Amino acid sequence: MKRRSFIETAAVASAGLLTTAKLRGMNSTSPTFLNLKGNINHSACYWCYGDIPLDTFLGDLSNLGVKAIDLVGPKDWPLLKKHNIHASMCWGAEINLTDGWCDTTFHNTLIKNYTDMIPKVAEAGYTNLICFSGSRRGMSDEVGLQNAVQGLSKILPIAEKHGVVIQMELLNSKVDHKDYMCDHTSWGTALCKALGSEHFKLLYDIYHMQIMEGDVIRTIEENHQYIGHYHTGGNPGRHEINETQELYYPAIMKAIVKTGFKGHVAQEFIPSWPDKIAALKEGVSICDV
Repeated sequence: MKRRSFIETAAVASAGLLTTAKLRGMNSTSPTFLNLKGNINHSACYWCYGDIPLDTFLGDLSNLGVKAIDLVGPKDWPLLKKHNIHASMCWGAEINLTDGWCDTTFHNTLIKNYTDMIPKVAEAGYTNLICFSGSRRGMSDEVGLQNAVQGLSKILPIAEKHGVVIQMELLNSKVDHKDYMCDHTSWGTALCKALGSEHFKLLYDIYHMQIMEGDVIRTIEENHQYIGHYHTGGNPGRHEINETQELYYPAIMKAIVKTGFKGHVAQEFIPSWPDKIAALKEGVSICDV
């Protein structure tokens, strides 16, 4: 399943970051272990590295010292156990990105899917399960919100019973996901407030929200209690999160740490370098504040 239908490093030297040229020359078959500070729990979204066999990629994560992976389902969990890599964001209960909780047409299927998946997530020792609002299809924000509350209320008691947190991802509707309803933090936080459960949170995708509303740090500061997970990505282009794009991730990560966040930050940029693991290593290093 593709993300739509289905990152030597930027370690700080005394004068600044290592050069991009040097980073691109790294050998991804034997990535160097990162001496991570421990303030950020790092993860990576596997779909961005889908041409690397999962077994190999999990070994690369271990070699880097990254202990978690995002967006994997039950069929992959045994392999994660083999490598001692945590599933920081599970998926497999959603229908797709367009047929979601804001439309009652899909509630029966979604309720069944999540009712079946939530106990599996808990039994495997994981906590987070992704969900999506889906497309507007002409409905107002208010109607979509009411629909989402109606449907999600049916599965939250199950999530609470099993200690699982359902996390709805904020996506941009300007570039990548036309017509997606949960495209602003304000709509997502309104949903969180209406549901009133610590087992429903927002997956705040920094790339997507930079496109839709910007003001990333202030938004995080003001709404961190509703955010359970973060994704990264460089804008424009959704590539590396270094000096080639407009976001300054060290400051964003420091703001996240300051809120007391204890969840995961997952790299979700699409590597443009031939050496994708070198790009991943750089991304993790930039975010390790």
